[in-house]
Amino acid sequence: MLLLAETQNPAELSDRLRDTYVVTAEFLSDIIRQTCRRFPSTGQSGKTARVERLIESSAWTDAALALIDLELPQWQVRRIAYDEGEWHCALSRQRELPDWLDSAIEARHADLALAILNAFVEARRIAAPTIQTSVPAVPQDANPMYEPVLCDNLG
Repeated sequence: MLLLAETQNPAELSDRLRDTYVVTAEFLSDIIRQTCRRFPSTGQSGKTARVERLIESSAWTDAALALIDLELPQWQVRRIAYDEGEWHCALSRQRELPDWLDSAIEARHADLALAILNAFVEARRIAAPTIQTSVPAVPQDANPMYEPVLCDNLG
């Protein structure tokens, strides 16, 4: 299974994850296509092959955890819990910190694999590099009636 990385709106993907009730190979392939930069990875072909095998065998939860390992190696599962009919998954960069000091990503869903995938997509969105310049941008919506005036007091 060859998948090419594409950039999509993460909010749309989060909505799809929230509204989905079951994981399929096609749905998981869409998530990989939209969020993963390292898949398929030539440097980590073992991890990539493992994800592909897990998807082919319909091991959705293990595939979601393997995606976190491949794409977000600095993130770790902090907590997985089942409460009142929903799975809660928390991912963290520093899980050794107390809960109140950690800025963990939390997601929930009735399906365990979808809860993990939802947390993965959110962590991926946060971890994505943002393009910023060192100089602030100038707003382009200036009033057409605006005229700059020199106001120096030279006297």
